[in-house]
Amino acid sequence: MRDAHSLAPAPHQFKRQEQEKTAHMQPAMAAKSKPLSAMLLAVVFLALMQLAAVVSCAARRHSPAVSAHTAAVMTVNGFERGGSGGGKSACDGHFHSNGERIVALSSGWLRLDGTRRCNRMIRITTRGGRSVVAKVVDECDSSRGCDDNIVDSSAAVWKALGLDTDVGRVPVTWSDA
Repeated sequence: MRDAHSLAPAPHQFKRQEQEKTAHMQPAMAAKSKPLSAMLLAVVFLALMQLAAVVSCAARRHSPAVSAHTAAVMTVNGFERGGSGGGKSACDGHFHSNGERIVALSSGWLRLDGTRRCNRMIRITTRGGRSVVAKVVDECDSSRGCDDNIVDSSAAVWKALGLDTDVGRVPVTWSDA
């Protein structure tokens, strides 16, 4: 007759029995852990990308989105050699006459969504409702101190709108023409 201790499996047998019980579960658990770890990795990756975008956006300013009536501040700029523009136009590498209806746009607006507005026409409208079409020939570089909502315009644009260039800054709206 066996005693109570002889009925219990030996320690090495218990371990083997436990392994046999869970052996069929291991492939299923491994299969579940792979999608979970891939999903966790994807979530971590997306979180890091979002953080990078926030940090990048904070590091550089962005111009407001362009709409049919994009709010801006129009300033006076000289596009001629020796003028207040500081150099040749970014779009074509030339100086321009201040008698032309031309503008420089803030960096974000010039290159919005990868589409350069160089040599394209925009419509500028004053609060009083007067408007003029002008050609984009330059960039008002936001990384060098230009605000991100500037339409830097020639004296001809100001004149066409009936504005005094001595005012220096006026609120306007603009859109692609």
